[in-house]
Amino acid sequence: MQMIPLFVAIPLGAAFFIPMVARKRPRVADTLANLTTLALLLMAISVIGKNGVYWMGGWGPLKHIPLGIDLVLDGVSVFMLITITLISFLVTIYSIQYMDKFTAKARFYALFLLMVAGMNGVALTGDLFNLYVFLEIASIASYALVAFGCEHEELEASFKYLVLGSVGSTLILFGVAMTYAVTGSLNMAQVSAMIGGDLKPIHLFIVALFISGFGLKAALVPFHAWLPDAHPSAPAPISAMLSGVLIKTIGVYAMARVMFNVVGMTPLISYVLMVLGTISMIVGVLLAMGQDDIKRFLAYSSISQVGYVVLAMGIGTRFAIAAGLFHLINHAVFKSLLFLNSGAIEYATGTRDLNKMGGLREKMPVTGTTSFIGSMAIAGIPPFSGFWSKLFIILAAIQAQRYGFATWAAAVSVLTLAAFMRLQRRAFFGEPREASQTAKEVPGTMQASMIGLAVLCIVMGFLWLPQARDTFLMPAARVLQEGLNYASNILGM
Repeated sequence: MQMIPLFVAIPLGAAFFIPMVARKRPRVADTLANLTTLALLLMAISVIGKNGVYWMGGWGPLKHIPLGIDLVLDGVSVFMLITITLISFLVTIYSIQYMDKFTAKARFYALFLLMVAGMNGVALTGDLFNLYVFLEIASIASYALVAFGCEHEELEASFKYLVLGSVGSTLILFGVAMTYAVTGSLNMAQVSAMIGGDLKPIHLFIVALFISGFGLKAALVPFHAWLPDAHPSAPAPISAMLSGVLIKTIGVYAMARVMFNVVGMTPLISYVLMVLGTISMIVGVLLAMGQDDIKRFLAYSSISQVGYVVLAMGIGTRFAIAAGLFHLINHAVFKSLLFLNSGAIEYATGTRDLNKMGGLREKMPVTGTTSFIGSMAIAGIPPFSGFWSKLFIILAAIQAQRYGFATWAAAVSVLTLAAFMRLQRRAFFGEPREASQTAKEVPGTMQASMIGLAVLCIVMGFLWLPQARDTFLMPAARVLQEGLNYASNILGM
C-alpha cells in the first residue's frame, strides 16, 4: 500500500510549500490549501474497504518480530481518515473569505495542514512512540492556531491550552515509556501480543496514564478545563476543527485504539469509560445551558457529545462501537457546522454575545437555516443524523443491560434539545437587538461550506443502511471489537 504514507507526506509538504509560493500572490495559498484537502479526501474515499500495512524503509517483521515502523490501514483508520479529510476540506473552503480579516493567511494554512498531517498520522500509525509524535504535531499546530488572532483573549486561552495539553502529552509519554520498559517494544501489535489481555498491576497503571492523557486531549470531564477557553478564542475554522475532529482523533480514537487493540478491553476499563462518558454527557450539557457566549456554549456541548462516543466505546459490543463511531462522524459534521455558523454570526455582527443578538434569521437566512438543521441534528431530532446515532447508542446500552446508562443518555438528549432551542430563540428569532441591526449574510464560500455540512446532517442518517453500514461502519467497529486479533493481522501470527 504505497499510498498510505502520502496521507502524512502530502499535507506536510504543502504546509512548507504554501508560505514560500504565497508571498507575492496571497490567493495562491487558498488554491493550494483547498486542492491539498480535496486530494486527501479523494484519497481517503479511494481506500474505503481496503486494508494494508506499510513498513517504513521496507523493514517488515522477521519471524513475527517487527524490525521497523509501520503505518496501518484498516477499517477504523480508514473511518478516521474520511472524517478528518471531509471536515478539513469543508473548513478550508470556509476559510477562503473568513480568514481575510486576519493577516498571514499562508501561515494559517501551513499550521492547518500541519495539524491535518498530525491527525492523519495518529489515525495510521502502528507504533506507540510515533502515535505520541504525530499527536504532538497536531497539538502544537493547534496551540498556535488558537492564538492566531494575537489578541489578549486568544493568547491567554492558547497558553492555558498549551499548559494542560502538555500535561496530557506528558502523561501519554510516561505511558509509552513504561510500556517500553515492561515489554521492550513500541510496536502496537507486538505489545498487544506480549500483554495478551493479561493485565497486571503495572499494566493497569499504564492504562491509567493513557486514559488520563487521552482524556485531557478529548476534554472528558474532569479533564475538560482547557476546552471552554480554547474553542471560543480560536478563529471559527479552527474551532470547527478542534471540536469536529481534533479532540476525537488525538483523544477518543487514540484511547480506543490503545484500549481495544493494544492492552485489551477488560470489565474494569469498560466501566471506567462508561462512567467518564456519562459524567461528561451530564456535566457538559448542564454547563452549556448557562452560557451567553455562543462559542463557549458550543464548546461545552462538545464535552457532552464526546461523552456519548466514550460511553458507547465503554459498552464494548460491536453494535455499541458501531453506534459510537456513527455518532463520532455525525458529531464531527454537525458540530463543525454549528461552529462555522457561530463564526458567520460573529463575522456579520461583531459579537458572540447572545444577549446582543435576535432576529438574525431574516437578515442571515442561510446561516439561520443551516444553524437550525445543525441544532436539530445535535439534539437528536428525527430525521437528522444525530437522532439515529443517539438512538443506536441507547439501544446498545439496553441490549447490554446497562439500563442506567441508557436512561442518562436519553435524558441528556432532552436537555440538549432544550439548550439548543434556547440558542435558536435568542440568536435567530425575536426582535433584532443592537448587534443584529446591520447584520447581513456572509460571503459565498462561507455559505457553501455551511450548506454542504447541513446537507450532510440530513443524508448521513443513511450511513446505517445495510450496504453503507457494512462497507464503512462495521469494518471499523470489527477492528476494535476483535481487540487483540490486531496483533495477528499486523504480524501474521
